[in-house]
Amino acid sequence: MSCRTWGVTSLKPTDFARALSTYLTRYLPGQRNLRPNTIQSYRDTFKLLLIYCQQVRGLAVERLTLGDLNDDLIRGFLDWLEAARHNSVSTRNQRLASLHAFYRYLQIEDPVGLLPYQKVLAIPPKKTPPPVVQHLTPEALQLVLAQPNRTRRMGRRDATLLATLYDTGARVQELVDLRVRDVRLDAPAILSLTGKGAKTRHVPLMAPTVALIRQYMTEWRLGPNGTQDSPLFMNSRRQPLTRAGVAFILGKYAQQARAQSALVPDRVTPHVIRHSKAMHLLQAGVNLIYIRDLLGHVDLATTEIYARADTELKRQALEKAYPNLISSELPEWTEDHDLLEWLTRL
Repeated sequence: MSCRTWGVTSLKPTDFARALSTYLTRYLPGQRNLRPNTIQSYRDTFKLLLIYCQQVRGLAVERLTLGDLNDDLIRGFLDWLEAARHNSVSTRNQRLASLHAFYRYLQIEDPVGLLPYQKVLAIPPKKTPPPVVQHLTPEALQLVLAQPNRTRRMGRRDATLLATLYDTGARVQELVDLRVRDVRLDAPAILSLTGKGAKTRHVPLMAPTVALIRQYMTEWRLGPNGTQDSPLFMNSRRQPLTRAGVAFILGKYAQQARAQSALVPDRVTPHVIRHSKAMHLLQAGVNLIYIRDLLGHVDLATTEIYARADTELKRQALEKAYPNLISSELPEWTEDHDLLEWLTRL
């Protein structure tokens, strides 16, 4: 019986639908080997794009073609993100980067549409101010780490979790993905973290963190045969912690610490702890290349933001220490009829 008998209109998938489906379900996980969270970020960009096409442009989502998604529409989408959804410039640029990645894929898969694809790829990101590296001073960090109540079971877990987060400089997803098999406590003690692109790096552990993890694993009966695939950090129901769960735990103790000292900022996230580890290593004289390897950065330029941030902190400290030693007064050229002479004196 045909679809028309049931009053249903049969629609063939458009070229956009086929390309997007293949891109998200085959290309990104298969050829690019991207992690699920990264693929979800790409997916969210296209969900927003479809909402824009439907609500603002009045286009039927099920009929969208690659020809509809030209550079004019993409520019309108980016403007809509900022104006209607109040996204920051950095978020807008992140969405554009996701679209650029898709259109680079289309260039290879569909060379016939090369010109319109390149017009989209030519859309530049907006300039943003240099990123501010939010981090804790050693004193503030020590205060946060001291908050868990170590006389209680969950307090001991939290103390171990926060110490591991700082000691390894791990991303929060890397922390919640840890399994018992990723832990080596015999010398040299290391933790195997799986980061972006499913790349694994081995991070050394300091002695205090090793002692905390060893005690924690004994108390939670992790380590004997049969638990190698268990998550390292779990809730009271022995379910793996989520990123939101780790952020909540850290935020709770940061709030307690902030009540004791103004050194602790209003908002402390797991990434702030990661930044803090990098800054503390840099200030201790550790080479940037080692910090890059510890954090799992692909490019040293990414790690250099910590060096720039540290230089800025030193400049601010010098300004406070010696505020008036150097005068900034210069002669006004309008007071001198000879501009060349003024330039010479300047």
